[in-house]
Amino acid sequence: MRALITGGRGFVGRWLAEHLTAEGDEVVAIDIETDVADQDALDPVVAEAAPDAVYHLAARTHVGESWQSPAEVLRVNVLGTAAVLAAARRLDPVPTVLVVSSAEVYGIVTPDDLPLAETAPVASATPYAASKAAAEQVALQAWRGYGQPVLVVRPFNHIGPGQAPTFAVPALARRIAEARRTGASTLTVGTLTTRRDFTDVRDVVQAYRLLVTGGEPGTVYNVCSGRDVAIADLVDRMLSLAGMSLTLEPDPALVRPVDVPVLRGDPSRLEAATGWKPQLDLDDTLRDVLDDWASRPPAGGRLSGPG
Repeated sequence: MRALITGGRGFVGRWLAEHLTAEGDEVVAIDIETDVADQDALDPVVAEAAPDAVYHLAARTHVGESWQSPAEVLRVNVLGTAAVLAAARRLDPVPTVLVVSSAEVYGIVTPDDLPLAETAPVASATPYAASKAAAEQVALQAWRGYGQPVLVVRPFNHIGPGQAPTFAVPALARRIAEARRTGASTLTVGTLTTRRDFTDVRDVVQAYRLLVTGGEPGTVYNVCSGRDVAIADLVDRMLSLAGMSLTLEPDPALVRPVDVPVLRGDPSRLEAATGWKPQLDLDDTLRDVLDDWASRPPAGGRLSGPG
């Protein structure tokens, strides 16, 4: 299979490319050198790649930063999805397109709503989530209107080595590594009560390929573990794995304007379609992330990212 990955040099894109290659696929990756929202620039790139499958990962992905640049988030995430789908429709044969959305589209939910199945209401609470909900509709319209083979995935939080420290787990790992280097006794954190459904990125990319080869076009799939963990618990587990005892220091700058208190997904539809189940234990993932940051050179400047 010949695969095109948009956003192919990002965190998930790199792991996906590695997995597809290991499965014997031929991979073409594009990234920021091609503006996915620019149809004229995108069309020849997709035509030259001539893929059997397109994994559309390219997006503005940071939830917190979407409050500062909502227009750009909408441009890339919605118009970019429309452009990728249009470019794919011009090929013969038309490739299967996997459009990556987000569990953030479910919005603020209560414990009674959990676990979230794909039939749960979409009630976006952030500019990022709104852009992903709109991108989903663009993708599903292409299936309904053109019969284009499109699948939508709603990944819940995915983590692993190589993730930027603008996300909670790598941000914490980075601060823990810096505390070890400098001898600091405190660890800055944001909201600790937030609960998320975490899956290792290496399991997530396996789900993506399984859906491309065995999923049902026109269908939305959660990609998740089915378990939620509090950020406070993650901090405790990471400090234990690092063999450190640090005093937690809340930082208001790390608190988002609106944060969904709890997310936990139902992976039943994905499991029924593909047989997929996550293989990597959360502590093993956290250990790999900590090792990744421990092996990096010291960072300069203020440590940033949501806690």
